[in-house]
Amino acid sequence: MSDEKLPITTHLDELRKRLITCLIAIGVGFVVSYFFSEQLFAILSKPLSDIMPEDNTFIFTSLTEGFFTYLKLAFFAGIFLAAPVILHQVWCFVAPGLYANEKRYMIPFVVLSTIFFITGVLFGYFVVFPIAFKFFLGYNTETIRMLPSLREYLSFSCKFLLAFGLVFEMPIFILFLSKLGIVNDKQLRSNRKLVVVGVFIVAAFLTPPDIVSQVLMALPLIILYEISIIIAKIFGKKKELEEELDDEEEETADTAEETE
Repeated sequence: MSDEKLPITTHLDELRKRLITCLIAIGVGFVVSYFFSEQLFAILSKPLSDIMPEDNTFIFTSLTEGFFTYLKLAFFAGIFLAAPVILHQVWCFVAPGLYANEKRYMIPFVVLSTIFFITGVLFGYFVVFPIAFKFFLGYNTETIRMLPSLREYLSFSCKFLLAFGLVFEMPIFILFLSKLGIVNDKQLRSNRKLVVVGVFIVAAFLTPPDIVSQVLMALPLIILYEISIIIAKIFGKKKELEEELDDEEEETADTAEETE
């Protein structure tokens, strides 16, 4: 990192360029996605469509709802397609202000964050969605029929999948805190019982009121917490400080030998 401070206008100009590049990438992704918006919605709605009765179908209740639903879906898909460009632009903007030893952590952080987020989304889509939708469809009777609207389903599914994606970021978040020295593996171990109770409470609020779906959400969270403890122990600030002290001792020993 250079000690020379650049004027604020230079930073703003650089930020403007990065934002324009990100918006162009999202725009291209949006245009491409819109041509396949119907297929994308079919994929997104497949977990519900597969278990819906044959006489049930999706509906829209206003003239513009179908159009705007596909528009929003294309926009979300465009952001997803543009994610590599967005992450690269963020890296290019932040990198000049980092020290050499900090830059080496950036790419692993980005890669791991992406992997964990996608894993959370896929878990919600393939595991939790079928169970949750099967529960909700249980309220179908001869006189009551569920006819989900396009807008409501898009909003529900996107929020749900986003929540699972963010929850699966826990190990990366703990890694960041441990690097800063805010938490360590001993603190995480001592709070394990409280976390387990909290996880099941959160799962009870976020899932249908049956034990199977609650366990399906709580179990991955507990496993992720245990992984976070291991990560904090291996990569925590204490470990880093010990390595720095070892390096200083080696340098001192080398200096003493040269002096002799």
